[in-house]
Amino acid sequence: MTKIKVLIGATLVVALVALGVAQSNLQEPAVAANNDVMAPHFLVDPLWPKPLPNHWVMGRTIGVDIDERDHVFVVHRDQAEMFSMNTEIGLFAGVAECCTPAPPILEFDIDGNLVNAWGGAQEDAEYVWPASNHGIDVAPNGDVWIGGNGGGDSHMLVFSRDGDYIRTVGVPGNGRDSNSTEHFSMVAEVAIDGPNNEVYVADGYRNRRVAVVDLATGAFKRYWGAYGNTPDDTADVTYTPGEPGPQQFRGPVHCAEPSNDGLVYVCDRGADRIQVFRTDGTFVEEVILSPATLSQGSTWDIDFSPDDAQEFMYVADGQNFKIYVMNRASLEVLYTFGDGGRQPGLFYAPHSIATDSEGNIYTTETYEGKRVQKFLNQGMRPVDVRDRAPTWPADEL
Repeated sequence: MTKIKVLIGATLVVALVALGVAQSNLQEPAVAANNDVMAPHFLVDPLWPKPLPNHWVMGRTIGVDIDERDHVFVVHRDQAEMFSMNTEIGLFAGVAECCTPAPPILEFDIDGNLVNAWGGAQEDAEYVWPASNHGIDVAPNGDVWIGGNGGGDSHMLVFSRDGDYIRTVGVPGNGRDSNSTEHFSMVAEVAIDGPNNEVYVADGYRNRRVAVVDLATGAFKRYWGAYGNTPDDTADVTYTPGEPGPQQFRGPVHCAEPSNDGLVYVCDRGADRIQVFRTDGTFVEEVILSPATLSQGSTWDIDFSPDDAQEFMYVADGQNFKIYVMNRASLEVLYTFGDGGRQPGLFYAPHSIATDSEGNIYTTETYEGKRVQKFLNQGMRPVDVRDRAPTWPADEL
């Protein structure tokens, strides 16, 4: 029987919304927790990464992944329109000493040193660079995959770790068709399943599906929609808190993350839900996070703890400005950390999330956030604060 898991208190939240209570009043922080609950805890590293060279600055930072060397690959949008021109990139505009957009692909080591930077549109290139970069993943052999969610972005690009072009997957310049086996439509993210030689595509901003392609060749293999249904681009995907969700992905389909035990966790961002599937597209279960969240939704990206069992799942919520720490098997939220703000450890639209081999968490922020942050794993500790746990040492607050 299909299980639908909803966070404790969801019914109350929806009832309050119906009575007109503001969203901000429904998610008060610092709810006391049972100390029998144990989970990894995190402190922000306020000095990571180190300053960029060449007066470089990052634009909207919309993808992060970690390779097998614990190098951190970040993709951001370097187009001039992403910045406050004469002020933020005065050097680029020729009116001031600072600054200029960094290349869109940045590689850092675990200590935050920039070790490589490349990418972007080039005249007479063999490839069509995305109109709007979106998502990045690194294969076991070091190949880097990126997607795009701009107009005409119906393909993915594959490069070597040093930026040498390898191939295009899909055909640029196409529109929506969630049943196409030739192209995509505004890919949000890619996730590589190295042991099975497959790539899961969150496809995405216009299409309403998960697609799977061959890692070595990019050949199309299979796809599915919400609940394992055949995608239908004409379906009603209205989301109303407290009512059953739509039978198609509302979108954007913002992540599709395979686990070690043969499951795939899919972010249906606009419907505040994570749907879990087997790798053949068979629906298993779903969970709704912060179900009163409207606008851009609560489920933006997922990654797992680095233990073989991947006991914990981390979910970025770019609308509510926090990270969920969850038990992956039960889909229970153990606690959340973060809040809105500009200081280290706070967030403006946390967009993507990744973990390294030490269990540290990395997040990116889009829109005016324009940064990547590192949260240091402090090991297993009792959960004392259920919502918006601080990420600074207690003696520093």
